[in-house]
Amino acid sequence: MGWLWAIIVGFVLGLIAKLILPGKQHSPLWLITIFGIIGGIVGNALANAFGIGETPGIDWGRHILQIVAAVVIVGLGDMAYMSLRARKQKA
Repeated sequence: MGWLWAIIVGFVLGLIAKLILPGKQHSPLWLITIFGIIGGIVGNALANAFGIGETPGIDWGRHILQIVAAVVIVGLGDMAYMSLRARKQKA
């Protein structure tokens, strides 16, 4: 059940990151979901490092860090995807 939630949360985080980023992202939806999963993991790690991983009530700090991490990872991941795709088309 943990993997199912990771995929669902990663999908949502990836879509939110895609909406926040300006311009068009060319990565396929499955890759955006993977980037979102990684963003969620990185955001959780940052929240735990800052001591806000577990708070009473809604963990707003953790959620914000997850979104910020997802935005960064989706942005960088899309650039890497486009670079690899362009390199593949040249060959």
